[in-house]
Amino acid sequence: MRLLVLGGTEFVGRAVVEAALGRGWEVTVFHRGRHRPPAGVRSLHGDRTEPGGLAALAADRGDGWDAVVDTWSSAPRAVDEAARLLRGRAGRYAYVSSRSVYVWPWPRGGAEDAPLVEGAADAGSTDYATDKRGGELAAVGAFGAADSLLVRAGLILGPYENVGRLPWWLTRIARGGPVLAPGPRELPLQYVDARDLANWLLGALEQGLSGPYNLVGPPGHTTMGELLRACLRVTGADAELRWTDPEPILEAGIEPWTELPVWVPPGGEMYDAVHGADVSRAVATGLVCRPVGETVADTWRWLTRIGGTAPQRPDRTLKGLDPRVEAKVLAGAGGVPGTTLREGPSDD
Repeated sequence: MRLLVLGGTEFVGRAVVEAALGRGWEVTVFHRGRHRPPAGVRSLHGDRTEPGGLAALAADRGDGWDAVVDTWSSAPRAVDEAARLLRGRAGRYAYVSSRSVYVWPWPRGGAEDAPLVEGAADAGSTDYATDKRGGELAAVGAFGAADSLLVRAGLILGPYENVGRLPWWLTRIARGGPVLAPGPRELPLQYVDARDLANWLLGALEQGLSGPYNLVGPPGHTTMGELLRACLRVTGADAELRWTDPEPILEAGIEPWTELPVWVPPGGEMYDAVHGADVSRAVATGLVCRPVGETVADTWRWLTRIGGTAPQRPDRTLKGLDPRVEAKVLAGAGGVPGTTLREGPSDD
């Protein structure tokens, strides 16, 4: 197949490109040239945020593409302009959207028919959810419902992550010492490795699938304990996981999800939303998720290869906990019987 990826040099887009190359597909990437794409692709350069930024695509004299993958996350009009330009030159348009397009609070077990936020295909940038919904409308408006695929991703982890979630946990545990491990350790998590997302997406294009799909692993694919123990194993650090109940963490004013990435305390609408989606439609159409240990090990291997500091998207908030706040919570929780459980590097 001939694939055009708009972006294709970072995180999810890069995973899509590498997966497509692995299948022997002919891949073209359209990007700004700030990051080097994987070897073996054909590159077109342009900045879709600038006037005339799609000129290289417009001037391309190739035979077109069987499919387009677009991961854009800002102003929907950029998706609209690209999709309309490519209409008639590409067979299908896959837009990597987000579960954020659902009206909050997202119901536990919510499927693809849950209520959606408003959006407009020709809008400028407003907020993430509205922008992603506008991008969906742009893709469908240009290619039609039958030839557009909407990939509503949830929490994404894996190599090349530029959001700062799993890289933060890996670097924190690699630093060693007592680590505030937010409990309960058996807390079920829901995420998808970017490479598994990419493999499903390409398979969906081969199958001619259309419409929206919640794209994240099944609830409970791993737990908070399994995730952090995997980080402990791969780093080989002299760190000690101190499992701490949610109450002292929240009482300290620590923000779930951002200051302690991935973690959300159980029992509330945020946990139900982030870690409780219905993904049966994606699973039924080929979604396969690798073990958490593989995701963690490969992310650590990538992180060490690039010097230990992960790239950071400028449009995403910084993740992670101030060491002083962590130490204060650990000192306070350590005196409360039953609040913390210690787990050293030898534990599996």
